[in-house]
Amino acid sequence: MISHRNPFKIFYGWWIVVASFLTALYIGGAVFYGFTAFFEPIVDEMGWSYTQLSLAASLRGLEMGILSPVVGILADRWGPRKLIFGGILVTVASLLLLSYTTSLIMFYVSFALLATGVSACTVTVLLTAVANWFKRKMGIASGIAICGFGFSGVLIPVIVRLIEVYDWRTALHILALGMIILILPLSFVFRHRPEQYGYFPDGQKQDTTTPLTDLSSPQSPDVELKVKQALKNGAFWRIVLARMYHMTTMMAIITHVMPYLSSISISRATSSLVATAIPLMSIIGRLSFGWFGDKFSKRAVAAMSFVMMSCGVFCFAYVSDMRLWLLVPFLILLGIGYGGTNAILPALGREYFGRTNFGSIYGLMEGIGTIGAIIGPTLAGWAYDSLGSYHIVWFLLSGLAVVAMGSVLTITPTRNLTKQDISANA
Repeated sequence: MISHRNPFKIFYGWWIVVASFLTALYIGGAVFYGFTAFFEPIVDEMGWSYTQLSLAASLRGLEMGILSPVVGILADRWGPRKLIFGGILVTVASLLLLSYTTSLIMFYVSFALLATGVSACTVTVLLTAVANWFKRKMGIASGIAICGFGFSGVLIPVIVRLIEVYDWRTALHILALGMIILILPLSFVFRHRPEQYGYFPDGQKQDTTTPLTDLSSPQSPDVELKVKQALKNGAFWRIVLARMYHMTTMMAIITHVMPYLSSISISRATSSLVATAIPLMSIIGRLSFGWFGDKFSKRAVAAMSFVMMSCGVFCFAYVSDMRLWLLVPFLILLGIGYGGTNAILPALGREYFGRTNFGSIYGLMEGIGTIGAIIGPTLAGWAYDSLGSYHIVWFLLSGLAVVAMGSVLTITPTRNLTKQDISANA
C-alpha cells in the first residue's frame, strides 16, 4: 500500500503520469510513428503495393476500435496494471512474429496481434489511469502523460538507423527486447483509484468534488454518467465526431509522411526528420492546450486545435522540392494542433462524463472514433496507387476540419447542465 505520508510531498498520481509518459514514449515510437520508417523497406523486399501495406495499419485501427470499449470496461473494473502488463507482453510477441513475416496474410495476422497488445497498454488505459487520479488538473496531467507519444518521435531516427545498419527484421527484434527491459517494469507503478490508498483526486486531503445532485454548490457540477446515459448525450457523439476526424487525418499522415515526401523527390533523410518533428512539435500542443483547457473553455480550446490542424494539412499539400519552406508552417500548425486535440478531448470527456465510468465511456469514444484510423491510411494509399498523388486527400482532410471544429463548439457548456439533463438521459 502507498504510504499516506510521502516524504517528498509528491502526489502519487504524478508517478502514474510519469509511468504513462514513458510507456507512451516507447510504444508510440516502436509501433505508431515508427511504422513509416518500415514502410518502404518492407515494400522493397516483399513487393507489396502501398494500398496492401496501408491496409495493415487500417486493420490494426479497426481491431483497436473494436477492443477499445472492452479495454475501457476492464480498466474500470480491474484497474490498469494487469492490462498494461499483459498488453506489453502481447505487443512484444507480435513484434517478434512480424519480424518473421513471409506472406501478406502473416503480416496482417501479426498486425492483428499487435493491435490486441497495444490496445491494452496505451491510450484508453493510460488516460483512464490518469482520469482516476485527477479532476481539476486533468488537462495538464493528461497532456503530460500523452506527451510521451510526442517525444516518441525521437525514436524514428534510431529505427531508421537500425534498419540501415541491420535490416527491418532485426530492428523489430531490438525493439521487442527494449520493450521487455525498459517498459514492462513500469506496469507495476500503476494503481487503480486513489481512494484505495488514502487519497482523493488531485491529491486533495478530502473529497472536494461536487456531485451533480448538489447543484446548490457554487462549484461547477461533477458530472458522473453511466455508459447508457453517455450514449444518449449529444456531447458524447460530438466528441466522437471530432475524434474521428482527428484519427483520420493523423493516421493518414503518420503512415504516409515518408512515402509522400519521397514521391515528390524529397530525400529519405529529410522525410525522416519531418516524421520525427511531427510528434516532437505536438509536445507543445499537448502541454499548452492541456493547461489552457484547465483555465479556459475546453470547447474553445479544442476548436482552436482543429483550426491549426486544418491550416497545417493545407500547407502540407503544397510542399514540393521547390517549396520546402512550407514544411515549417506545416510542422508548427499540424504538430501543435494535433497535440492539442490529444490533450483536450480526453479532458473534455472527463468534464462531461466524470471518472467513475471514464474507461468504459472513453473506450467507446475511441472505438467509434477509430473508424477514422481505418479510413485514413487506406484512403491515402488508394489515392497514391490510383491517382499517383496524395494531394486530393490532403485537401479533403484540411476541409473536413471545419466539421470537427463545429462539432466541439456546439456542445452544451457544463455550467448549463441541470438535474433534468441527467434524469432525461437516465
